[in-house]
Amino acid sequence: MSSAAEFPGTWKPNSTSTVALFEQLRLQVIHQVDNGALAPGTRLPAVRALAERLDVAPHTVARAYKELEAAGIVATRGRNGTVVCARDERLGGLSDAAAAYAATAKAQGATFAEAVKLLAAAYDVP
Repeated sequence: MSSAAEFPGTWKPNSTSTVALFEQLRLQVIHQVDNGALAPGTRLPAVRALAERLDVAPHTVARAYKELEAAGIVATRGRNGTVVCARDERLGGLSDAAAAYAATAKAQGATFAEAVKLLAAAYDVP
């Protein structure tokens, strides 16, 4: 299990980017989770500690963590802090939603291709 001391390594947000700082942090966490650099169970630094390390406002880190939690990438576990979720945990809710969508699409007579086309169109909507 990795430790919070290792994250974010040498990565720093780019203050001159048009991408909001919280979004840069959110994307960095997702990137590191996807490539295995942040393994399931890895405890992320506390909001204030990471904000200080990155030289950003605590609200920036809190918002990134909140959005990561809403997406199922991390979970906040009280005194145990914020930890990276296992992929099965992250995708569990999505799998349930996909099953419900598939059932609805079938019930309405949509073909698989039509259902995928609708999902692709919805996915691109911000």
